[in-house]
Amino acid sequence: MSSTPSSRPEDRRWLSLAIDLAEQCPPSDTAFSVGCVIVDEHGAEISRGFSRERPHFHAEESALSKIAPDDERLPGATLYSSLEPCTRRSSRPRTCSELIIDSPIRRVVTAWREPPVFVSDAHGVRALEAAGITVVEIPELADAAAAMNAHLLDQGGDR
Repeated sequence: MSSTPSSRPEDRRWLSLAIDLAEQCPPSDTAFSVGCVIVDEHGAEISRGFSRERPHFHAEESALSKIAPDDERLPGATLYSSLEPCTRRSSRPRTCSELIIDSPIRRVVTAWREPPVFVSDAHGVRALEAAGITVVEIPELADAAAAMNAHLLDQGGDR
């Protein structure tokens, strides 16, 4: 990406919470541990989720499933995800990128691009941007987001 939109002062705090939520994920050798928080334009938390909170749910899917799709707070909201939203799924009908694109959320903040452990062509950031969603990356938090996934990275992926 040639230029990343600027982060806001509160972005690090909310993204750090998403990373902390990822530590609640049931262990898996076949999926990343990811956390997600959705925050309204006034800085109030709307929803949160983490991978495998419900069987086969990804973090973003979990957080989005807890709020009505027409919730009036969503158009100004920011979705914080410790990992780039997925563009490929084998266990569910829709990807996290599709779910976000179809929601009124127009801003996403993430720490870590999906490494080529399970898919070689992850492109969630590109898909979101192509749909007109602002994506802010905070790569300084990537190591923290990757930490609980170290056992997967030993399988051939990297940060």
